[in-house]
Amino acid sequence: MFLMRHGESLFNAEKSRTGDDPGIADPALTARGAEQARDVATFLGGASIRRIVSSPYTRALETAAIVANALGLAITVDAGVGERTAFSCDVGTPGARLRERWPNLDLDHLDDVWWPTFEESESALAVRCERFREGLVEAGDWTGLLVVSHWAFIRELTGLAVLNGTVLRLDPAAAPPPAEVVKVPANSDEAQA
Repeated sequence: MFLMRHGESLFNAEKSRTGDDPGIADPALTARGAEQARDVATFLGGASIRRIVSSPYTRALETAAIVANALGLAITVDAGVGERTAFSCDVGTPGARLRERWPNLDLDHLDDVWWPTFEESESALAVRCERFREGLVEAGDWTGLLVVSHWAFIRELTGLAVLNGTVLRLDPAAAPPPAEVVKVPANSDEAQA
């Protein structure tokens, strides 16, 4: 399976510039972030991706949509692969508004407030990541899977802190799951948050 950190968001760009939390809830992609997603779609074109799972955050959905459109695939949305709530960007868009914006996606399973309303502890994140990994192993259906997620989720699952637009290959059946970076974005700043 592959893991991808969403493309650069407005939050990432502003935090990289100032070093401060810019107070942007559920930010969209920047032009650079959309370019990163298109670059990943091209890279994954020959990778036999069969399905895409995305976090419900706007930056992840926009990234997943670019890749899904290029590969002719549908997107399954799973809040379990969302970001660890710690910054303003981790306040999501209410489920009803997401359903209006993304009418082609099945979002009926999302509550209006689907993101944690408190800062998620590292231990709670670890439990969530392990639950996700175990679910993949139990289902036995991770071959050809692309998961579009976030920095903290990927870091906890793989032990690697990666830049926006990075793609990793992961074997969830191994514990701890070995991960290999297979695509680093060509247009990223090293200081991305």
